[in-house]
Amino acid sequence: MSSRAMLIFVGISGFFYVALGAMGAHMLVPILTPRQMEWIHTGLQYQGLHTLAMMVLAVLLMCQPVAPFGWSGIFFTAGIVLFSGSLYCLAFLPLKFLVYLTPIGGFSFLIGWLCVLIGALRLRKSAPSHE
Repeated sequence: MSSRAMLIFVGISGFFYVALGAMGAHMLVPILTPRQMEWIHTGLQYQGLHTLAMMVLAVLLMCQPVAPFGWSGIFFTAGIVLFSGSLYCLAFLPLKFLVYLTPIGGFSFLIGWLCVLIGALRLRKSAPSHE
């Protein structure tokens, strides 16, 4: 995934993160059950964290074009859509089969973090070490 594509997704995800968070705090509490609110809260936590991680990765990818960072963006995008998205759908829609998408999204997050690790191990050292 390119830095540009990551930043476009970060803008979209960040917008919906703030919008859904504000709705959850003000409009949804009297409508949804505590369990539904918990699903929204969990989805927002993971969406917010991984949206920020993608923003950092996009900037890092501009400075250090390491392929695993691009793959991290792909897996984080899939994780946000599948994990957080399925939790939001569970809270708003009576489509219980979506619960099967949640662990796929969680696994996507894990693969994304492994890609970050691989990318970090492939970074060029800025100065020679004197070991």
